[in-house]
Amino acid sequence: MHVITTVLIFLLAVVVSAYIARLLPIKPPLPLVQIAIGAVLSWWGLGVPLDPHVFLLLFIPPLLFLDGWRIPKGAFFRNWQPILALAIGLVVLTVLGLGYVVHWLIPAIPLAVAFALAAILSPTDPVAVAAMTANTPLPSRLMHILEGESLLNDATGLVCFTFAVGAAMTGVFSIADASASFVKVAGGGVLVGLAVVWVIGLANRLLVSYTGEQPSIQILISLLVPFAAYLGAEHVHASGILAAAVAGIAMHYNELSGPALASTRMQRTAVWDTVQTTLNGIIFVLLGEQLPGMLRSLHEVALAIGASSDLELLFYMVAITLALGALRFAWVWVALRVTVFHARLRGERRDMPHSRLIAVVAAAGVRGAITLAGILTLPLLLPDGTPFPARDVAISLAMGVILCSLLIASVAMPLLASGLQTDMPHATQHRHGEVSARLAAAEAAIRRIQTYLPQRQYSPEEAALRAEAAAYLIDVYKRRLEYGDPSGERMEDIERRMEVERELRLEALRAERDELYRLRRSNAIDDDVHRALVREIDLTEASLTRPAAH
Repeated sequence: MHVITTVLIFLLAVVVSAYIARLLPIKPPLPLVQIAIGAVLSWWGLGVPLDPHVFLLLFIPPLLFLDGWRIPKGAFFRNWQPILALAIGLVVLTVLGLGYVVHWLIPAIPLAVAFALAAILSPTDPVAVAAMTANTPLPSRLMHILEGESLLNDATGLVCFTFAVGAAMTGVFSIADASASFVKVAGGGVLVGLAVVWVIGLANRLLVSYTGEQPSIQILISLLVPFAAYLGAEHVHASGILAAAVAGIAMHYNELSGPALASTRMQRTAVWDTVQTTLNGIIFVLLGEQLPGMLRSLHEVALAIGASSDLELLFYMVAITLALGALRFAWVWVALRVTVFHARLRGERRDMPHSRLIAVVAAAGVRGAITLAGILTLPLLLPDGTPFPARDVAISLAMGVILCSLLIASVAMPLLASGLQTDMPHATQHRHGEVSARLAAAEAAIRRIQTYLPQRQYSPEEAALRAEAAAYLIDVYKRRLEYGDPSGERMEDIERRMEVERELRLEALRAERDELYRLRRSNAIDDDVHRALVREIDLTEASLTRPAAH
């Protein structure tokens, strides 16, 4: 009963945090509000023992799966070079550079443990990055790179963490073994993620072809896929986290071979939006709930490393956070310099991006759930039975860096991103691509209607009725073709006219819905009729409403 009550309290905390974040005059990032509420719950006496393995299983796979599913695939593969440079190269640099910095700052932390701390701090968290950039006007290409990095860099960081912990436990480390293990863990995760989606997709399509599609079952299958990928990869000692992310990417391509029903897609989107909001919120509430315990242990941790005061330990947390940002800035700056140099050698004209853009990338290195769960898996004892060296220190530093990175990103990113030029050429190309797709879809619809009618014999009355309906639909699609044809008219005028028509249609739908509710309140129509007609209006309104960017 206590577990159920705790879960309900956490769900209520997520709901309350959303309203508080909107009602406050200064709009704080939602994660900070949720951390504050979690801290209040802890002081109130709600103690939650955090099992890192359960935490990783319940929260991380579905969130990474959803991010991989929804990330723009074209942008992801177009930007694979900078994404891999951040997800692999920057992680390795962080492990080496920050490991030595931590050992230099705090000699009481052995070098192997310092490397382990640096490794678990190296992955950026996709949940935290998305939350911090939700209200920040970043260029779309930069957003895609940051999303792709946060999807992939945890596999590199966790492999480095595992080997650093192994070195601390045994005193033995081999670069060759570490490299081979990374290929096995990362490659195995990719293969398992692809295999799980392919097998489930094949079996599902076969069963649907015999039994028909039931939206609730399809939604349940989509919810189970990330856990199947994660557990399958962990079973063969591969990266379950990477398997879940790759499964999300593969899910998009799997659906292209057999699109789901419209009702399935709409209901599934609503369910996954709810899951994402809930899990994101609970992660930060949990982090806040652990915060008071960390603060209470600061004095003991400071004594363990020989610090003169608790403030010295806080200084180390800030210093490590700034060192992480400096390493990110240096890596991105050098990588861009090399890219520009090679481009000029090929005779291409290319300039360095604005320094503020590089600073945004550095500030976007937010740490979160993966760091928290990973650092808590540090062993309690060495093989000889002695306590694992500096375990409590590493955990306190990691939690402090998570909070510092969230605070710095929430303050710095809006200031740094203000006034940055967005990707105008990409946006224009996107609009033209959308218009072309609308034209092609409308032409395909007209051809299908024209060929559909002659396929069967109808009575004269039925034939006349169908011809009239076909003429009406063809006229609707021809209007779309006229609206989408940019010849002789500016694209801006076409888009403005379509936007005005969309606005008027939405207002008309609201009037229809209001009237249906008035009729239901006056008992002029029964509940079944009211529900069916309102659902039709809701579906039409959903098709006219621009989806929010993820």
